[in-house]
Amino acid sequence: MIKVLVVDDQILIRAGLAALIRAVPDLDVVGEAASGEESVGMAAATRPDVILMDIRMPGMNGVTATERILAAEHDHRPLVLILTTFDLDEYVYSALRVGASGFLLKDTPPERLIAAIRTVASGDMLFAPSVTRRLIEAYTRRPTPAAAPPSPELGSLTAREAEVLKLVGHALSNTEIASRLCVSAATVKTHLNRAMTKLNLTSRAQAVALAYEAGLVTPGR
Repeated sequence: MIKVLVVDDQILIRAGLAALIRAVPDLDVVGEAASGEESVGMAAATRPDVILMDIRMPGMNGVTATERILAAEHDHRPLVLILTTFDLDEYVYSALRVGASGFLLKDTPPERLIAAIRTVASGDMLFAPSVTRRLIEAYTRRPTPAAAPPSPELGSLTAREAEVLKLVGHALSNTEIASRLCVSAATVKTHLNRAMTKLNLTSRAQAVALAYEAGLVTPGR
């Protein structure tokens, strides 16, 4: 049973999402939060597997709430699925940076929402590769005062770990990477997990973002 916490400041949307999820045999709604502040306490109390987190809320937004929830939970860290109205919402990239596992548009059909929850619960990213690339490329093309230096932790990666991280940055699945490198998917997962541990990353989405920022993946290619 996948335990889900629903967070949205609009009661009709929140209630609709909760009702839809409750109708699915392998999903269980363990709580409904009307604000970012409320979601932090409720996540600690209910220990959900997946959190559907609205990104734009009065007071504490979904980015800050996600960061606080993931920072507080260590033994049972939930996976956060961001809900947004816009596919290139300015907050989405920030949410990925703090550890969200993906994002979902609020006009997504019900069957895709259920599939998305299961996908995130399995430990994979939710969004399609094209969406991932569009989102991160849009961010990396923004002008910045000065380019950030590559993360020094990249030097701690083995050649294979860096190669896997680069392919993850291209939004390939573990199976696709395994085929590319002629190894098993389990081996890819091991290399990726080791790389994420060394880089202090908590989600595959963060690994994608870091691959772009560190120059392992060139935007637009």
